[in-house]
Amino acid sequence: MTTVMFLLGRNTYLCTLIMIIQQFYDEGLAHASYAIVRLGKMVVIDPSRDPQPYYEFAASHQADIVGVIETHPHADFISSHLEIYQSTGATIYASKLLGAEYPHETFDDGDSIHLADIKLKAINTPGHSPDSICILAVDEHGSEKAIFTGDTLFIGDVGRPDLREHVGNITAAKEELARQMYRSTRTKLMTLPHHVLVYPAHGSGSLCGRHLSPDLDSTIGRELRENYALLPMDEPRFVDLLIADQPFIPKYFGFDVDLNKRGAEPLEKSIAEVPHLNRNAVLDKHILVVDARPRDIFRKGHLRGALNIQDGARFETWLGSIIGPAEPFYLVGADRSGIDTLIRKAAKIGYERNIKGALLPPDDADEQLPVIDIKHFREQPELFTIIDVRNSNEVSEGRIFEHSIAIPLPELRDRLAEIPTKKPIVVHCAAGYRSAAATSIIAGAITSVPVYDLGEAVSTFWNQPVESRD
Repeated sequence: MTTVMFLLGRNTYLCTLIMIIQQFYDEGLAHASYAIVRLGKMVVIDPSRDPQPYYEFAASHQADIVGVIETHPHADFISSHLEIYQSTGATIYASKLLGAEYPHETFDDGDSIHLADIKLKAINTPGHSPDSICILAVDEHGSEKAIFTGDTLFIGDVGRPDLREHVGNITAAKEELARQMYRSTRTKLMTLPHHVLVYPAHGSGSLCGRHLSPDLDSTIGRELRENYALLPMDEPRFVDLLIADQPFIPKYFGFDVDLNKRGAEPLEKSIAEVPHLNRNAVLDKHILVVDARPRDIFRKGHLRGALNIQDGARFETWLGSIIGPAEPFYLVGADRSGIDTLIRKAAKIGYERNIKGALLPPDDADEQLPVIDIKHFREQPELFTIIDVRNSNEVSEGRIFEHSIAIPLPELRDRLAEIPTKKPIVVHCAAGYRSAAATSIIAGAITSVPVYDLGEAVSTFWNQPVESRD
């Protein structure tokens, strides 16, 4: 039987006559989810918070959604598995180890879902989490065609093992999970035929791994050749590689694991309950204000103490990295349409309930930030306290300013006391996004000296091009 691949941007179709695999990709969270259609029946794998794209895809193929599979309780986004079940009656499948609190059927080694005449087979692959599974698609002739690897196997990497040390139904030390990942890859994934297509749950930019490729599909054969984690090595070497230099863990990750274990409420109902306030409403002074307007607009006028987390490609990630899941906040946007978009982005990580109220910039948003004199700073940097808010692994690769104080942005609110206040403060990151947020945090707490954002000008201080994770 002929297999034909069609690549349309971020959407991938695998057609085996009337077998269809559709990839849905969320750039903001670098998250990939999937729909598999066969003879009028459809299964969704690792759905995002908004189920509407899956409903529309099912309708366009005259298919009924009969199943939803969770490869594990996700840490970086909220899944719509429970909402899809409530709306369609589709069965939710998850490993028995997950301890799911929503209606479901267990899906573990030896279990299969029959989608008409094809099979979706469960493979337990602990490593990223103790309850991770992969799903192997087997066609009507018994040929293994594709594997949906969740956060176990990425293109060019494997899932990080340090997110389940303190959350979830089962916890495990990162060293033990790394050992489990070694065995899962070697005994279960690397033994598959080389032609089997690999479809992961994340691409480049996700904090669920370290060296993810921008590619969103591969084959087992290619990964055996090119993925550093699948190269020949013994278990101790693999463990050392896997636990070293992993990215920071955002504050919201544990919260999302627990919420996904329970199942989130329907998206539209939840975001409809976010209060929209008059722009000059009286705000509780003890509640944070998140102002998502562009840095230059924020600098010219904002509420005192507001945090400038700009709307952009990674808004939801930085929102959940800077603000904890138990912290309420007001949300300020440039216009009503932008506010609605921001609320939806917050909902992708389960933070819509944190929004005390959403509003346009108030008339008294007149607090300003000074603009740095780049020439003066370049000539006499010793006259300033320089704060580097890049991630620890970035700093370890080299400081831009020799005597800077390194405090990663996600840790900044808890480490403000470490910042000296005898000289003006200059804040920098790698390209400007993080420094804007960090400057607003520091300026809201330290008023005795000016606080400057070096912004994009930081690139002129490098002796090589900046590769930013902002």
